[in-house]
Amino acid sequence: MTTTNTDPATESHGRTTYRHGDLRRALIDAGLELARSGGPAAVVLREATRRAGVSPNAAYRHFADRQALLEAVCSECQSGVARAIEDEQAAIPVADAAASASGTTMDATTARLRFRAVGTGYLRFALAEPGLFRTAFTASSDLESATSAARAGARGLTPFQLLSEALDDLVTTGALPAERRPGAEFLAWSAVHGLASLLLDGPLRALPPQAAQALIGRVVTMVEQGL
Repeated sequence: MTTTNTDPATESHGRTTYRHGDLRRALIDAGLELARSGGPAAVVLREATRRAGVSPNAAYRHFADRQALLEAVCSECQSGVARAIEDEQAAIPVADAAASASGTTMDATTARLRFRAVGTGYLRFALAEPGLFRTAFTASSDLESATSAARAGARGLTPFQLLSEALDDLVTTGALPAERRPGAEFLAWSAVHGLASLLLDGPLRALPPQAAQALIGRVVTMVEQGL
């Protein structure tokens, strides 16, 4: 007599998305799809399981509840922000980037460019991926989460750590007085994140793209000069 496999981890509900043996990854990917289209409110465990092609009960092997899935998706979104910042920094002129990568002492100009790249990368990600950006910080309850390895980019640094590193480099190169370094990451982050919120969900969301890009450059300059 032939028995039927009713393992909830492989039971299909009309979809066959989940094929590769890593259900946790499949659920996170489904959560990212939901976040991309609908922001954090759209990240629902039942819908994620439906998209992964498994029964709702299967998800509880990996996520205790919807909040646990949201936290994992939040981490992935912050990793995306970090990679966007890294990409922006990688676009710095080759000679400067090469000096930084080799561990040699960078000059103040390079340090300023890398600091600016943190802000522009952050804001460009917000405009390119509004749903993911809205989700990126929703499950961050304290600063400890801002340094979680799960939220890091390719270099192993989170967005907050990339900002802190860039500020430290400003001090090292003499571009920022050491006495003005404490707390500077909170000032810079607040200004840039505030602009992102205004562009995505506030009265600036109707700005034409060209005007928004110009505003990004001006705000980053304001932060750099104001520190």
